[in-house]
Amino acid sequence: MRFVPARRQSRGSGARKLGVTRERLSDMANKTGSKEAKNDEPKRDIFCVVSDAFRCFAQRSSALLGSAWAFCGAVLVIVVWLVTGPTFHFSDTWQLIINTATTVVTFLMVFLIQNTQNRDAKAMHLKLDELIRAVKGARNHLVDLEELSDNDLRKLEDQFRRLRKQSERSRRRSDNGHAAKSR
Repeated sequence: MRFVPARRQSRGSGARKLGVTRERLSDMANKTGSKEAKNDEPKRDIFCVVSDAFRCFAQRSSALLGSAWAFCGAVLVIVVWLVTGPTFHFSDTWQLIINTATTVVTFLMVFLIQNTQNRDAKAMHLKLDELIRAVKGARNHLVDLEELSDNDLRKLEDQFRRLRKQSERSRRRSDNGHAAKSR
């Protein structure tokens, strides 16, 4: 039984619908960050502005907070908190300070990490989609794999598992054939 995806798009149809061409992408890449690019942009609503601001903040924060220096700073904060314990007689307030601080920081970091991972995953999908589209003989319906249902993904996974087993069997047969001929 062959897997047939629920939805299949023709090659490049999404980009053509949006009016994106290689030349336009090249122009966009060359204009990034320039005044010329800002003049070409249509007026954006507040949601787009906030979204872009958060994206920039999340990227910079993840670069900074994922560093060894940030880890050392966190360890230093904990050491200072521990050292001040005897001064405050290990009171409930002293414990509440570290509990509240770590809870707030963890809560905010979840959003930063999720945003960064979503962007990385989207970029990876686009790169892989381009490779699939560019390789002759590749199954182009694999381009939008992330849009498939769980059941369709399971069917596709089973199909690839069968293909791998067939490949291993044929390789073993060819390896055994070479070994027999060389004797």
